[in-house]
Amino acid sequence: IRDYGEVKIKLFPEETPTGVENFTTLVRNGYYDELIFHRVVQDFVIQSGDPKGNGTGGDDCWGTGGFVQTISPKLCHVTGAVAYATATDKLNNSQFYIVTGSEVTEDQFSFLAQQYGKTFSSSVKDLYFTWGGQPYLDNDYEIFGQVFDGLEICLEIQNVSVDSNNKPKSQVVIEKAVVEPYDGSEISWLSWQGKTPENDTSGEEG
Repeated sequence: IRDYGEVKIKLFPEETPTGVENFTTLVRNGYYDELIFHRVVQDFVIQSGDPKGNGTGGDDCWGTGGFVQTISPKLCHVTGAVAYATATDKLNNSQFYIVTGSEVTEDQFSFLAQQYGKTFSSSVKDLYFTWGGQPYLDNDYEIFGQVFDGLEICLEIQNVSVDSNNKPKSQVVIEKAVVEPYDGSEISWLSWQGKTPENDTSGEEG
């Protein structure tokens, strides 16, 4: 059994309060303990949160079968972003993904504008140019956190051998998930207008 290490995520209750409440409640209830990463796609995402381990299961902390997305314009799918994975019903439950991302070019932004009408500010473009990510996911999935420590572990997990369903051939397991106060560590990707990592220390750590 391989110990990949610890991944720390800053959560954004001020932007996605319901999503953060759901995630932290599930964490405190031990929901994520011993769950696997059931979907791993290199240069895209690593996904977990399904007790069935096949992408068809999961529930929210209220047992309602899913809750409506809250999509913040201040958050984007740069590498390390944490967001809820949804089916065609677009309801959030326990499943989430971490963006491992890839290089982003101006041509990609032009394509997204032409094909899907998606536009991006120059500051958000600069974040993607610097850190990579998956901009085409923006505005379609609820981002509620960002990895600020241990991103290299996520990037390592994305390289595991997978089967035809993108499921790791050797299980990658969340040993234990906990919620702690955010320690103020710098996050260098924030797209918040008028805010910088140095003066924004709100949120919780997952």
